[in-house]
Amino acid sequence: MPRLLGVDIPADRQVVISLTYLYGVGPKIARELCHKAGIDPAGKARDLGEDEVARIAALLDKDYTVEGQLRRQVSQNISRLRDIACYRGMRHRRGLPVRGQRTKTNARTRKGPKKTVAGKKGVKDLR
Repeated sequence: MPRLLGVDIPADRQVVISLTYLYGVGPKIARELCHKAGIDPAGKARDLGEDEVARIAALLDKDYTVEGQLRRQVSQNISRLRDIACYRGMRHRRGLPVRGQRTKTNARTRKGPKKTVAGKKGVKDLR
């Protein structure tokens, strides 16, 4: 199993698919990396040699922001929004959708499972 930037990429998949297991690398960037490094994208990741893995790692370090650096950058952006107390920062702080989605229904991914609030029981008149 080849290891890139501290992440084990699956050996039994194509190189293009395996590269997408890195945070910040999607299909388009994976294809670009294969093209720039001169690697067959359809080949299996287990067939990559040490020099090919080193070329991919060098390209990732030089041209792209991925993995830990990208995670740190995203968390810093969110904390900056929280600190300046803008609308988006307040939504992040409260755990609500940030990009204008409705919250009356749906939004369960951000809000978590339903929390049932006990209502007032109706009092029946006994005659």
